[in-house]
Amino acid sequence: MEIVQIVGLGLMTAILVLIVKEQKPMFAFLLTVFTGITIFLFLLGKITSLIGVLEELAGKADVDMIFLRTILKIIGIAYIAEFGAQIVRDAGQEAVASKIELSGKILIMIMAIPIVTAIIETVVRLLPA
Repeated sequence: MEIVQIVGLGLMTAILVLIVKEQKPMFAFLLTVFTGITIFLFLLGKITSLIGVLEELAGKADVDMIFLRTILKIIGIAYIAEFGAQIVRDAGQEAVASKIELSGKILIMIMAIPIVTAIIETVVRLLPA
């Protein structure tokens, strides 16, 4: 079970960080970042499989792939912004973390414009004139 491995790695890292933090805070921070990247790389194959399944389902449902790709990009932006903000927050930079989160939200809004436009156009067409 992958989650047991991930939680185990996280717990080991937390213990090591607590031990090392007093002597070498920079090394503790780098250990935290390395663990986060390792967990992400561990899940990369799962993410790729998930995207493949979603694309297959969208193809069967005759959903325009542009919408699916846009939604996947939006989800990616959200996860990357959250990951980056957490790392910066771990470094004690709350203000920078907030700016990363705000940037992610703005980019998500920009990417969502074509989907919102398509929904509004569909609703307008369904309404009686």
